[in-house]
Amino acid sequence: MISDYLPNIRGLIIDMDGVLWRDTEPIGDLPAIFKQIKDCGLRFILATNNASRNISQHQDKLARFGVEVDVEQIINSSQAVGIYLQENFPEDIKVFVLGQPSLVSTLEDYGIQVVDESEPIVDIVVASIDFNLTYDKLSHASLLVQAGSTFIGTNPDVTLPTPDGFVPGAGTVIGALEIASGKKAKILGKPEAGLYEMALRRLQLKPGETLAIGDRLETDIAGAQKAGIFSALVLSGASTHEQAQAFDPSPDIIVQNLSELVF
Repeated sequence: MISDYLPNIRGLIIDMDGVLWRDTEPIGDLPAIFKQIKDCGLRFILATNNASRNISQHQDKLARFGVEVDVEQIINSSQAVGIYLQENFPEDIKVFVLGQPSLVSTLEDYGIQVVDESEPIVDIVVASIDFNLTYDKLSHASLLVQAGSTFIGTNPDVTLPTPDGFVPGAGTVIGALEIASGKKAKILGKPEAGLYEMALRRLQLKPGETLAIGDRLETDIAGAQKAGIFSALVLSGASTHEQAQAFDPSPDIIVQNLSELVF
């Protein structure tokens, strides 16, 4: 149990891909896992870099696995981008997006105007995982960034875990655009601390009372460490035990999966 490792933990910030599921397959008995978390009196937030779904779509996927969560219990990198743009740019900015429709709809929910390839000049280019990415879209985004548009990436995860293996993630798209444009993206998801800081505010907890659980060292664990939060690596997703041992500083906890951590 978590208390065996860290007795003062009152809340969890849990990643999803590679921790709760691999694509369409759950990792462990998720209803039992979340019942145990609640029975232990732990608050939790699900915080994911995955920008391919909006919050209601994340809720729907969890429901299919038998887990019900409130809207406020999920945070993703799309929201981090929306909040950042809302707080740092004028209301009338124009944004071009390489990403899924869910990313577009999330940004529009924050009052941001998203435009298509017919717009020759934009203020911001946002790049993320895009299942319908074309050469024309990538070329247009590259020309916009080269012309001076601010370049923002949702998250640097280069792969996503699936039952068949790892497939290209948002970091692959962002990396292609960085190479083509010669510019580096400002990343707003993990390993930056913003998602974790949002989660702490919602949990109303301090970093020293909170454990972040993830499967990827360079994003989940590095972001938790940057935010001053205790970290637990599960080996059910991207990072291996050998990589964890070489990571500096190493995670506070290393376990095979979420079940091993909470039971």
